[in-house]
Amino acid sequence: MLSIDRSIIDAIVAHARRDHPDEACGVVAGPAGSDTPTRHIPMENAARSMTFYEFDSMEHLRVWREMDDRDEEPVVIYHSHTATEAYPSRTDISFAGEPGAHYLLVSTREPDTEEIRSFRIVDGVVTEEPVEIVDAAVDPHAVQSYMFGQSPATVDYECSDR
Repeated sequence: MLSIDRSIIDAIVAHARRDHPDEACGVVAGPAGSDTPTRHIPMENAARSMTFYEFDSMEHLRVWREMDDRDEEPVVIYHSHTATEAYPSRTDISFAGEPGAHYLLVSTREPDTEEIRSFRIVDGVVTEEPVEIVDAAVDPHAVQSYMFGQSPATVDYECSDR
């Protein structure tokens, strides 16, 4: 299962919408060996294509070196599909070179709908996995919902100095 913070998902979706109609791509790095995505790294789609993504080779090298220097690894590799469902294409499968990574796909084919799916791709075998979106800004032990009673029929919210 991929467990990922809502703010990172929001940033990935925003990147995908911003680059639409071209595919967007990037990485979410995390501490090596942790399987915890913590740092969103949007990248350029060097292919500038609506049907294909490719990391720019120099940016790819820079980002991977930066992750090495910070003792991080690519926990999530993501890209968008602009006209199809969020499922790896044959090309996506053939280029999946990080067997430990979660491959997250976002479909931007519907402007008001977020279709987000995650997969493991190892030796050409695609396995879908659940995605758990967590909100790190919210204390999990805090009260999450509220009920408000209505007692007065009218409420005066006007502020005055009387």
